[in-house]
Amino acid sequence: MNLNQVTVPCNNIPKSIEFYKKLGLKLIVHTHNYYARFECPDGESTFSLHYSEELPKGEGVWIYFEVAEVSNTVQELESKGIIFETQPIKQPWLWTEASLKDPNGNKIIIYHAGENRKNPPWQL
Repeated sequence: MNLNQVTVPCNNIPKSIEFYKKLGLKLIVHTHNYYARFECPDGESTFSLHYSEELPKGEGVWIYFEVAEVSNTVQELESKGIIFETQPIKQPWLWTEASLKDPNGNKIIIYHAGENRKNPPWQL
């Protein structure tokens, strides 16, 4: 089994399309402002948005995008007007992360885990 795509709810497709394009995703499908799908710049996975009047309550959806250099990516995105809630920090689980929210309140983590993503020292 391979995770191919993640779809998150959204109440403003055009606004969210512009946001995710700024993050570096490539828009490949956009239908009647009810659905949009993007290719991630690396790998084979896709990410999509579907229209929903009601968004998740509480912490909502958390979306992780891995990059080679978190600090460089954060600087590049900030230069495009993206506002981060947290700056890059090395976490106790050995990932470097910075976080922000998309226009719908979904949490996005720009991170680098490298080998520690699947093979941390405490792996089972």
